[in-house]
This record gives sequence, structure tokens and C-alpha cells, in this order.
Amino acid sequence: MSRERLLEHVDRMQEAAQQAFDLTEGMSQEQFLHDIRTQLAVTMSLVLVGEAAARISAGDPGFIQDHQEIPWTRIKGMRNLIVHDYYRAELPVIWQTVRTDLPALVSQLENVRHWRVQGE
Repeated sequence: MSRERLLEHVDRMQEAAQQAFDLTEGMSQEQFLHDIRTQLAVTMSLVLVGEAAARISAGDPGFIQDHQEIPWTRIKGMRNLIVHDYYRAELPVIWQTVRTDLPALVSQLENVRHWRVQGE
């Protein structure tokens, strides 16, 4: 995979993760559990994060090995659950992922992007 394409996928992951977080800003878990529009928007954002991760994994397995701090398997697993078995997805788990895990992921992706831009 070209460097430009790899960075594009990293950017897409970061943008979709930030969007999912932003969509829930100012909401309580209870509000989220009763807001179908936000649930659908957030789950679509998580699908986009997972899809970009899957493309990186398929196109540049070495990159995945170099950046094991990112939970690639869990990201792709959540994407697969949402896409293939949406009704089994547990909304409290999605809420926790968005509010707790995504800010760290956005930061990790920012670090990875700068690492790659520097060519190290």
C-alpha cells in the first residue's frame, strides 16, 4: 500500500472516531440509549473506523505489527458485529467504547500519523 493511501486510511479512522465521540458530546448514557438517530450515526461511524482498519490490515500488515498499541482486532471485530449482527450489538458497550476508548484511539492515530509523516 502506498504511503499516501495508508495515511488516507489513518485519517479516515481518526475522523470517524472523532465524529462518533462528537455525536455523543453532552449526552448521558441514558439519553444515548433512547436516541435511535444518534445510535445509528455512532454505529455507522464505528463501521467506518473498522473498515479503514481492515483496509490497513489487508494492505500493510507490517504497519499493524509496528503499531500494536492500537487494538486493530477489536476495532475490526466491532465493525463486523455491527455490520453482520447489528441487533446483537450491546448499546451500553458501544456507549462505553465511544466515550472511553475513542479519545485514546484518536490520540494514538495522531501519533501514528506524525510518526509516518516523518518517515521513521
